[in-house]
Amino acid sequence: MEQNYWLISLKLMGALALLIYGMKVMSEALQKMTGPQLRHVLGAMTTNRFTGILTGMLLTVAVQSSAATTVMTVSFVNAGLLTLAQAISVIMGANIGTTLSAWIMSAGFSFNISSIVWPAFLIGILLIHIKSKRLFGDFLFGVAFLFFALGTLSVTGKELDLAHNPSVVAFFSSFDSSSYLTILLFLLIGTILTIIAQSSAAIMAITMVLCTSGVMSIYQGIALVMGENIGTTLTANLAALTGNTQARRAALAHLVFNVFGVTWVLCLFFPFVDFACSLVGLDPGADKQSPVKLSFALAAFHSLFNVSNTFILVWFIPQIERLCCWIIKGKEKPEDEEFRLQYIQSGIMRTPEISVLQAQKEIVVFSERMQAMLSMVRGMVNENDTKKFDETYQRVVKYEEMSDNMEIEIARYLEQVSSAHLSDETKVKIRNMMREIGELESIGDSCFNLARTLKRRREQNDTFGEDLQQHLETMLDLCDNAMTQMVRVMQGPKEDYAVSDSYAIEADIDHTCQELLERNLVDVNEHVYDYGMGTVYVALIKECEKLGDYIINVVEARYNIK
Repeated sequence: MEQNYWLISLKLMGALALLIYGMKVMSEALQKMTGPQLRHVLGAMTTNRFTGILTGMLLTVAVQSSAATTVMTVSFVNAGLLTLAQAISVIMGANIGTTLSAWIMSAGFSFNISSIVWPAFLIGILLIHIKSKRLFGDFLFGVAFLFFALGTLSVTGKELDLAHNPSVVAFFSSFDSSSYLTILLFLLIGTILTIIAQSSAAIMAITMVLCTSGVMSIYQGIALVMGENIGTTLTANLAALTGNTQARRAALAHLVFNVFGVTWVLCLFFPFVDFACSLVGLDPGADKQSPVKLSFALAAFHSLFNVSNTFILVWFIPQIERLCCWIIKGKEKPEDEEFRLQYIQSGIMRTPEISVLQAQKEIVVFSERMQAMLSMVRGMVNENDTKKFDETYQRVVKYEEMSDNMEIEIARYLEQVSSAHLSDETKVKIRNMMREIGELESIGDSCFNLARTLKRRREQNDTFGEDLQQHLETMLDLCDNAMTQMVRVMQGPKEDYAVSDSYAIEADIDHTCQELLERNLVDVNEHVYDYGMGTVYVALIKECEKLGDYIINVVEARYNIK
């Protein structure tokens, strides 16, 4: 008999592994099928707390994994594509969406569904070998594994016959289900098991096996479910460890949400559980319980818990946000130090004209950040403190990455706008704006090249003489003048500024560059400074000239000049 228990236990563990694998395959296939649209769904559908909750719920129902939705949300917060308040609403919705998994499991424990999965396996494997349908085949395969595992768990639970195992019955009977101490103990066990298994679905399945077998009371089972809700938050918090401050706050909000819910439910535990059980016609105090009703009672409690908690906390999202910001302090840094879209990070596009206006505002922010980046480079020229020099260089590197991200996200947004029915004038605006963001990104690359060359100069201990230093500063001053004029053109009505002003500055940059390059040849030949220093100097001057070209290209795009 002992050997049978070992074999059945191994079968149970294998079924759990298959359950986790099936959900993983199904979730990953859906995410691949939707691809980048998930980002746009999260962005466009989080205009307020209620649409954010709906978005999180629908996404979690689709991918069948609240962990996947939460990790995606945290990653978008890390990238600056969602605000913390938006992320909190999505996470609330994800908690509601994940309750569908419990209902699916209840169905698996209530009916013999394993026999219907074989056609799904057959169709899935056929689709996998069709290249264009491979992802749908993977999804179908994952669904088949999920239901097969649920059917196997149900059968295995009956084979274990734990209700007639005196030691198991004695163990669970030793706990007084009407005691709060027991409830707290099982809550802790559920939390620890979920953290270890990294799958709330697996622990929910085990809970259903134990409850439907008759060895665990419904109160003990629901205490485990509450612990699972806390344990599952670890996934997002682990994903946020390498993220920025906002990402860690978003993950913390998930923990705060569930801990608060568990706390108030504990205060009303027995009346709340009795009410949840009454929804499926289960009497918690009855001596003999229906296995079907027990599994549905667990699912009903899971749904009622998350829906009630969301209904209470949805009105306090700003307070949750402030609490997370208070617990996880932000670093002292400029307001725009981290990449964050300000105007087009969210919102369903009402009209193409309004959408184009939002994108134009974002491009103005883009241009202002590139001007700030050039100011950092100018500061590096005369910086003697090595520590401050390195800190500034790292900020330049971060701004270069920011420019890449801004170009990609604004371009994606404009592509969405361009898919609508547009007037000819709006189409021209979008083409010009696409050109603007491309040239602004090139400005970021050029500033980074300047910073990198200055860093190389410092590492080689090349110190420019007074003349070279003054010439370099002259070129950078001209570039800064050009950048200032460019930002003015971007900020205000272009009719208020003459494009000839920008052309005049560009001509000064080109003329000065040519003069300095010619003088450099003379100075190197006359051994005023060595060739190596001249190489670094020429690289900086030429990069300034390129920077001037990119700046005038932005202005031309704004004025629609070919």
